[in-house]
Amino acid sequence: MARALYIHWPFCLSKCPYCDFNSHVRDNIDVELWQRALLTDMAREAEAAGGEQLESVFFGGGTPSLMPPALVERLLREAEKLWGFTRDIEITLEGNPSSVEAANYAALAAAGVNRVSLGLQALNDETLLFLGRAHDVAEGIAALDVAQHNFLRVSFDLIYSRPGQTIASWEKELTRALGFGTGHLSLYQLTIEPGTRFATLVRDGTFTPLGDDEAADMFALTRDQTASTGLPAYEISNHARPGEESRHNLTYWRYQDYCGIGPGAHGRRSGFATTRHRKPENWLTAIERHGDGIAEARALPGNEQAAEAMLMGLRLTEGVDLGSLAARFGLAEEALCDQAKAQFYMDKGLLWREGQRLGVTDDGMVLLDALLGELVPAGLVAA
Repeated sequence: MARALYIHWPFCLSKCPYCDFNSHVRDNIDVELWQRALLTDMAREAEAAGGEQLESVFFGGGTPSLMPPALVERLLREAEKLWGFTRDIEITLEGNPSSVEAANYAALAAAGVNRVSLGLQALNDETLLFLGRAHDVAEGIAALDVAQHNFLRVSFDLIYSRPGQTIASWEKELTRALGFGTGHLSLYQLTIEPGTRFATLVRDGTFTPLGDDEAADMFALTRDQTASTGLPAYEISNHARPGEESRHNLTYWRYQDYCGIGPGAHGRRSGFATTRHRKPENWLTAIERHGDGIAEARALPGNEQAAEAMLMGLRLTEGVDLGSLAARFGLAEEALCDQAKAQFYMDKGLLWREGQRLGVTDDGMVLLDALLGELVPAGLVAA
Protein backbone atom coordinates (compact mmCIF):
# COMPACT_ATOMS: atom_id res chain seq x y z
CA MET A 1 0.00 0.00 0.00
CA ALA A 2 1.41 3.37 -1.01
CA ARG A 3 2.01 6.18 1.43
CA ALA A 4 3.41 8.58 -1.15
CA LEU A 5 2.56 9.75 -4.65
CA TYR A 6 5.07 11.11 -7.17
CA ILE A 7 3.66 13.13 -10.08
CA HIS A 8 6.10 13.70 -12.94
CA TRP A 9 5.54 16.75 -15.15
CA PRO A 10 7.97 16.33 -18.04
CA PHE A 11 7.83 19.72 -19.71
CA CYS A 12 9.82 22.89 -19.74
CA LEU A 13 8.05 25.76 -21.47
CA SER A 14 11.25 27.11 -23.04
CA LYS A 15 14.62 25.59 -23.79
CA CYS A 16 16.74 25.41 -20.66
CA PRO A 17 19.57 23.26 -19.22
CA TYR A 18 17.13 21.32 -17.02
CA CYS A 19 15.55 19.47 -19.96
CA ASP A 20 16.63 15.89 -20.66
CA PHE A 21 15.10 15.87 -24.13
CA ASN A 22 14.31 18.57 -26.67
CA SER A 23 11.02 16.74 -27.17
CA HIS A 24 10.10 17.80 -23.63
CA VAL A 25 10.23 21.49 -24.56
CA ARG A 26 6.75 22.80 -25.33
CA ASP A 27 5.50 26.26 -26.21
CA ASN A 28 1.88 25.09 -26.12
CA ILE A 29 0.50 22.29 -23.98
CA ASP A 30 -3.00 20.87 -24.20
CA VAL A 31 -3.66 21.10 -20.46
CA GLU A 32 -7.06 19.39 -20.67
CA LEU A 33 -5.52 16.41 -22.47
CA TRP A 34 -2.77 16.12 -19.89
CA GLN A 35 -5.18 16.49 -17.02
CA ARG A 36 -7.35 13.64 -18.32
CA ALA A 37 -4.31 11.43 -18.88
CA LEU A 38 -2.78 12.10 -15.46
CA LEU A 39 -6.11 11.48 -13.73
CA THR A 40 -6.48 8.18 -15.62
CA ASP A 41 -2.95 7.13 -14.65
CA MET A 42 -3.62 8.11 -11.05
CA ALA A 43 -6.86 6.14 -10.85
CA ARG A 44 -5.11 2.99 -12.08
CA GLU A 45 -2.40 3.39 -9.44
CA ALA A 46 -4.98 3.86 -6.73
CA GLU A 47 -6.60 0.57 -7.77
CA ALA A 48 -3.24 -1.19 -7.44
CA ALA A 49 -1.98 0.52 -4.28
CA GLY A 50 -4.91 2.01 -2.41
CA GLY A 51 -6.17 1.43 1.10
CA GLU A 52 -3.83 3.74 3.01
CA GLN A 53 -3.86 7.52 3.29
CA LEU A 54 -1.14 9.46 1.55
CA GLU A 55 1.45 11.13 3.74
CA SER A 56 3.14 12.99 0.89
CA VAL A 57 2.70 14.12 -2.70
CA PHE A 58 5.68 15.30 -4.74
CA PHE A 59 5.54 17.19 -8.04
CA GLY A 60 8.82 16.76 -9.92
CA GLY A 61 10.17 16.59 -13.45
CA GLY A 62 10.97 19.27 -15.99
CA THR A 63 9.52 22.52 -14.66
CA PRO A 64 6.65 21.57 -12.34
CA SER A 65 6.61 25.08 -10.83
CA LEU A 66 5.25 26.24 -14.19
CA MET A 67 2.34 23.79 -14.07
CA PRO A 68 -1.01 25.57 -14.25
CA PRO A 69 -2.17 25.94 -10.62
CA ALA A 70 -5.66 24.78 -11.60
CA LEU A 71 -4.15 21.51 -12.83
CA VAL A 72 -2.19 21.06 -9.59
CA GLU A 73 -5.35 21.70 -7.59
CA ARG A 74 -7.36 19.21 -9.68
CA LEU A 75 -4.73 16.49 -9.29
CA LEU A 76 -4.55 17.01 -5.55
CA ARG A 77 -8.31 16.94 -5.20
CA GLU A 78 -8.48 13.63 -7.06
CA ALA A 79 -5.59 12.14 -5.07
CA GLU A 80 -7.36 13.00 -1.84
CA LYS A 81 -10.56 11.42 -3.15
CA LEU A 82 -8.78 8.22 -4.20
CA TRP A 83 -6.48 7.71 -1.21
CA GLY A 84 -7.34 10.23 1.44
CA PHE A 85 -4.75 12.55 2.97
CA THR A 86 -3.27 12.46 6.43
CA ARG A 87 -4.04 15.59 8.42
CA ASP A 88 -0.52 16.97 8.08
CA ILE A 89 0.23 15.76 4.54
CA GLU A 90 3.39 17.14 2.92
CA ILE A 91 2.80 18.40 -0.64
CA THR A 92 6.09 19.35 -2.27
CA LEU A 93 6.80 21.01 -5.58
CA GLU A 94 10.24 21.04 -7.17
CA GLY A 95 11.17 24.42 -8.61
CA ASN A 96 13.90 26.20 -10.50
CA PRO A 97 14.80 29.53 -8.89
CA SER A 98 13.70 31.87 -11.67
CA SER A 99 11.58 35.01 -11.50
CA VAL A 100 9.14 33.51 -14.03
CA GLU A 101 8.42 30.53 -11.82
CA ALA A 102 8.40 32.54 -8.60
CA ALA A 103 5.48 34.52 -10.03
CA ASN A 104 3.48 31.27 -9.90
CA TYR A 105 4.20 30.49 -6.22
CA ALA A 106 1.23 32.25 -4.61
CA ALA A 107 -1.23 30.48 -6.89
CA LEU A 108 0.47 27.11 -6.33
CA ALA A 109 0.28 27.60 -2.57
CA ALA A 110 -3.41 28.40 -2.89
CA ALA A 111 -3.80 25.18 -4.92
CA GLY A 112 -2.55 23.15 -1.95
CA VAL A 113 1.25 22.99 -2.23
CA ASN A 114 2.78 23.53 1.22
CA ARG A 115 6.47 22.81 0.59
CA VAL A 116 8.87 23.80 -2.18
CA SER A 117 12.33 22.52 -3.03
CA LEU A 118 14.48 24.97 -5.03
CA GLY A 119 17.52 24.10 -7.11
CA LEU A 120 19.73 27.06 -6.23
CA GLN A 121 22.89 24.94 -6.74
CA ALA A 122 25.36 27.69 -5.73
CA LEU A 123 25.63 31.19 -4.29
CA ASN A 124 28.33 32.12 -6.78
CA ASP A 125 27.61 33.42 -10.29
CA GLU A 126 30.77 31.95 -11.81
CA THR A 127 29.84 28.52 -10.48
CA LEU A 128 26.28 28.80 -11.81
CA LEU A 129 27.69 29.47 -15.27
CA PHE A 130 29.99 26.45 -14.93
CA LEU A 131 27.04 24.28 -13.88
CA GLY A 132 25.00 25.50 -16.85
CA ARG A 133 22.24 27.08 -14.77
CA ALA A 134 19.89 29.63 -16.28
CA HIS A 135 19.63 31.83 -13.16
CA ASP A 136 22.15 34.02 -11.36
CA VAL A 137 22.56 34.40 -7.61
CA ALA A 138 20.38 37.50 -7.31
CA GLU A 139 17.49 35.86 -9.17
CA GLY A 140 17.85 32.70 -7.10
CA ILE A 141 17.76 34.56 -3.79
CA ALA A 142 14.77 36.62 -4.95
CA ALA A 143 12.91 33.40 -5.82
CA LEU A 144 13.83 31.94 -2.44
CA ASP A 145 12.41 35.03 -0.73
CA VAL A 146 9.14 34.70 -2.65
CA ALA A 147 8.98 31.01 -1.74
CA GLN A 148 9.50 31.72 1.96
CA HIS A 149 6.60 34.17 1.88
CA ASN A 150 4.24 31.69 0.24
CA PHE A 151 5.02 28.18 1.51
CA LEU A 152 5.03 26.74 5.01
CA ARG A 153 8.25 24.82 4.39
CA VAL A 154 11.12 25.59 2.02
CA SER A 155 14.23 23.65 1.06
CA PHE A 156 17.01 24.44 -1.38
CA ASP A 157 20.10 22.63 -2.58
CA LEU A 158 23.74 23.54 -3.08
CA ILE A 159 26.66 21.71 -4.66
CA TYR A 160 30.11 21.83 -3.08
CA SER A 161 33.55 20.27 -3.66
CA ARG A 162 33.60 22.26 -6.87
CA PRO A 163 36.75 22.81 -8.96
CA GLY A 164 38.95 25.44 -7.35
CA GLN A 165 36.73 25.75 -4.28
CA THR A 166 38.52 26.13 -0.96
CA ILE A 167 37.26 25.05 2.42
CA ALA A 168 37.24 28.72 3.49
CA SER A 169 35.07 29.76 0.53
CA TRP A 170 32.67 26.86 1.12
CA GLU A 171 32.41 27.76 4.82
CA LYS A 172 31.49 31.33 3.86
CA GLU A 173 28.92 30.17 1.30
CA LEU A 174 27.39 27.64 3.69
CA THR A 175 27.17 30.27 6.45
CA ARG A 176 25.27 32.51 4.06
CA ALA A 177 22.96 29.66 3.07
CA LEU A 178 22.16 28.82 6.68
CA GLY A 179 21.41 32.48 7.30
CA PHE A 180 18.36 32.36 5.04
CA GLY A 181 16.60 30.39 7.77
CA THR A 182 15.05 27.53 5.80
CA GLY A 183 14.24 24.37 7.72
CA HIS A 184 15.86 22.03 5.21
CA LEU A 185 19.00 22.01 3.06
CA SER A 186 20.24 19.46 0.52
CA LEU A 187 24.03 19.73 0.22
CA TYR A 188 25.64 17.54 -2.42
CA GLN A 189 29.26 16.93 -3.30
CA LEU A 190 29.97 17.40 -6.99
CA THR A 191 30.35 13.96 -8.56
CA ILE A 192 31.75 13.22 -11.99
CA GLU A 193 29.48 10.64 -13.61
CA PRO A 194 30.69 8.74 -16.70
CA GLY A 195 29.25 10.00 -19.96
CA THR A 196 28.38 13.47 -18.64
CA ARG A 197 29.66 16.86 -19.79
CA PHE A 198 31.71 17.09 -16.59
CA ALA A 199 33.43 13.78 -17.34
CA THR A 200 34.39 15.12 -20.78
CA LEU A 201 35.76 18.33 -19.26
CA VAL A 202 37.86 16.35 -16.80
CA ARG A 203 39.18 14.09 -19.55
CA ASP A 204 40.08 17.13 -21.67
CA GLY A 205 41.86 18.77 -18.76
CA THR A 206 39.45 21.71 -18.62
CA PHE A 207 39.15 21.30 -14.87
CA THR A 208 40.51 19.05 -12.16
CA PRO A 209 38.19 17.68 -9.46
CA LEU A 210 39.09 18.29 -5.83
CA GLY A 211 41.14 15.59 -4.15
CA ASP A 212 39.60 13.08 -1.76
CA ASP A 213 41.14 14.69 1.32
CA GLU A 214 39.82 18.15 0.44
CA ALA A 215 36.36 16.74 -0.30
CA ALA A 216 36.37 14.85 3.02
CA ASP A 217 37.29 18.04 4.90
CA MET A 218 34.39 19.88 3.25
CA PHE A 219 32.03 17.03 4.12
CA ALA A 220 33.10 17.19 7.78
CA LEU A 221 32.74 20.98 7.85
CA THR A 222 29.27 20.70 6.33
CA ARG A 223 28.13 18.26 9.01
CA ASP A 224 29.61 20.30 11.85
CA GLN A 225 28.24 23.62 10.65
CA THR A 226 24.71 22.42 9.89
CA ALA A 227 24.49 20.56 13.22
CA SER A 228 25.64 23.58 15.18
CA THR A 229 22.98 25.71 13.44
CA GLY A 230 20.16 23.30 14.26
CA LEU A 231 19.92 21.46 10.93
CA PRO A 232 21.70 18.16 11.61
CA ALA A 233 22.20 15.60 8.85
CA TYR A 234 19.48 12.95 8.73
CA GLU A 235 20.73 11.50 5.43
CA ILE A 236 24.15 11.62 3.81
CA SER A 237 23.36 14.84 1.89
CA ASN A 238 20.24 16.17 3.61
CA HIS A 239 19.95 18.35 6.69
CA ALA A 240 16.87 19.54 8.54
CA ARG A 241 15.45 20.94 11.72
CA PRO A 242 13.94 18.06 13.69
CA GLY A 243 10.46 17.49 12.27
CA GLU A 244 11.21 19.18 8.93
CA GLU A 245 12.83 16.20 7.21
CA SER A 246 11.46 15.49 3.72
CA ARG A 247 8.74 12.94 4.37
CA HIS A 248 8.55 12.06 0.70
CA ASN A 249 12.24 11.26 0.39
CA LEU A 250 12.13 9.34 3.67
CA THR A 251 9.59 7.07 1.98
CA TYR A 252 12.27 6.15 -0.58
CA TRP A 253 15.11 5.81 1.91
CA ARG A 254 13.02 3.71 4.32
CA TYR A 255 11.96 1.55 1.37
CA GLN A 256 8.25 2.10 1.77
CA ASP A 257 5.75 1.86 -1.06
CA TYR A 258 5.11 4.83 -3.33
CA CYS A 259 3.23 5.36 -6.57
CA GLY A 260 4.60 7.23 -9.56
CA ILE A 261 2.51 8.67 -12.38
CA GLY A 262 3.36 10.69 -15.48
CA PRO A 263 6.04 10.15 -18.16
CA GLY A 264 9.19 8.52 -16.82
CA ALA A 265 7.88 8.11 -13.27
CA HIS A 266 9.06 5.15 -11.20
CA GLY A 267 7.21 3.43 -8.36
CA ARG A 268 7.58 0.66 -5.80
CA ARG A 269 4.44 -1.07 -4.62
CA SER A 270 3.49 -4.50 -3.32
CA GLY A 271 6.83 -5.99 -4.37
CA PHE A 272 6.69 -4.58 -7.91
CA ALA A 273 8.90 -1.96 -9.53
CA THR A 274 6.88 0.15 -11.96
CA THR A 275 8.28 2.30 -14.76
CA ARG A 276 6.21 4.66 -16.92
CA HIS A 277 6.98 5.36 -20.57
CA ARG A 278 9.50 8.17 -20.59
CA LYS A 279 8.64 9.91 -23.85
CA PRO A 280 5.46 11.96 -23.39
CA GLU A 281 3.90 10.81 -26.67
CA ASN A 282 4.48 7.14 -25.84
CA TRP A 283 3.04 7.65 -22.37
CA LEU A 284 -0.09 9.29 -23.80
CA THR A 285 -0.52 6.46 -26.28
CA ALA A 286 -0.25 3.88 -23.49
CA ILE A 287 -2.87 5.75 -21.46
CA GLU A 288 -5.24 5.68 -24.42
CA ARG A 289 -4.67 1.99 -25.16
CA HIS A 290 -4.26 0.46 -21.73
CA GLY A 291 -5.58 2.95 -19.17
CA ASP A 292 -2.17 3.59 -17.64
CA GLY A 293 1.28 4.76 -18.69
CA ILE A 294 3.18 1.73 -17.45
CA ALA A 295 6.05 0.51 -19.63
CA GLU A 296 7.07 -2.21 -17.18
CA ALA A 297 5.82 -3.66 -13.90
CA ARG A 298 8.46 -6.07 -12.68
CA ALA A 299 8.09 -8.39 -9.70
CA LEU A 300 11.11 -7.95 -7.42
CA PRO A 301 12.55 -11.03 -5.70
CA GLY A 302 12.82 -10.73 -1.94
CA ASN A 303 16.61 -10.59 -1.97
CA GLU A 304 16.61 -7.78 -4.54
CA GLN A 305 14.17 -5.80 -2.42
CA ALA A 306 16.33 -6.46 0.64
CA ALA A 307 19.43 -5.22 -1.18
CA GLU A 308 17.66 -2.03 -2.22
CA ALA A 309 16.38 -1.51 1.33
CA MET A 310 19.90 -1.90 2.74
CA LEU A 311 21.53 0.37 0.16
CA MET A 312 18.91 3.07 0.73
CA GLY A 313 18.51 2.74 4.47
CA LEU A 314 22.20 2.97 5.32
CA ARG A 315 22.21 6.46 3.80
CA LEU A 316 20.14 7.55 6.78
CA THR A 317 21.54 8.68 10.11
CA GLU A 318 18.97 6.39 11.77
CA GLY A 319 20.37 3.36 9.92
CA VAL A 320 18.39 0.16 9.31
CA ASP A 321 16.67 -2.39 11.53
CA LEU A 322 18.19 -5.69 10.41
CA GLY A 323 15.65 -7.80 12.27
CA SER A 324 12.70 -5.97 10.75
CA LEU A 325 14.12 -6.21 7.22
CA ALA A 326 14.94 -9.88 7.62
CA ALA A 327 11.36 -10.64 8.70
CA ARG A 328 9.91 -8.48 5.93
CA PHE A 329 11.82 -10.22 3.14
CA GLY A 330 11.93 -13.72 4.58
CA LEU A 331 15.72 -13.81 4.94
CA ALA A 332 18.13 -14.58 7.72
CA GLU A 333 19.64 -11.49 9.30
CA GLU A 334 23.09 -12.74 8.29
CA ALA A 335 22.03 -12.66 4.63
CA LEU A 336 21.49 -8.90 4.77
CA CYS A 337 24.91 -7.89 6.01
CA ASP A 338 28.38 -9.40 6.22
CA GLN A 339 28.62 -9.72 10.00
CA ALA A 340 32.41 -10.06 10.17
CA LYS A 341 32.96 -6.97 8.03
CA ALA A 342 30.36 -5.04 10.01
CA GLN A 343 32.23 -5.82 13.23
CA PHE A 344 35.53 -4.83 11.61
CA TYR A 345 34.17 -1.43 10.58
CA MET A 346 32.49 -0.92 13.95
CA ASP A 347 35.90 -1.43 15.56
CA LYS A 348 37.25 1.24 13.17
CA GLY A 349 34.55 3.70 14.22
CA LEU A 350 32.82 3.71 10.82
CA LEU A 351 29.65 1.85 11.86
CA TRP A 352 27.49 1.73 14.98
CA ARG A 353 25.05 -0.88 16.22
CA GLU A 354 22.31 -0.72 18.84
CA GLY A 355 20.45 -4.01 19.21
CA GLN A 356 19.32 -4.97 15.71
CA ARG A 357 19.76 -1.46 14.31
CA LEU A 358 22.89 -0.85 12.24
CA GLY A 359 24.06 2.55 11.01
CA VAL A 360 26.97 4.49 9.57
CA THR A 361 28.85 7.01 11.72
CA ASP A 362 29.78 10.51 10.58
CA ASP A 363 33.30 9.28 9.85
CA GLY A 364 31.88 6.39 7.86
CA MET A 365 29.48 8.51 5.78
CA VAL A 366 32.32 10.04 3.80
CA LEU A 367 33.21 6.47 2.73
CA LEU A 368 29.62 5.31 2.27
CA ASP A 369 29.86 3.90 -1.25
CA ALA A 370 32.86 1.78 -0.34
CA LEU A 371 31.22 0.60 2.90
CA LEU A 372 28.05 -0.45 1.11
CA GLY A 373 30.11 -2.52 -1.29
CA GLU A 374 31.71 -4.29 1.65
CA LEU A 375 28.66 -4.75 3.87
CA VAL A 376 25.87 -5.85 1.51
CA PRO A 377 26.68 -9.38 0.28
CA ALA A 378 27.32 -9.70 -3.47
CA GLY A 379 24.68 -12.40 -3.83
CA LEU A 380 22.05 -10.09 -2.39
CA VAL A 381 22.95 -7.19 -4.71
CA ALA A 382 23.30 -9.36 -7.81
CA ALA A 383 19.71 -10.61 -7.62
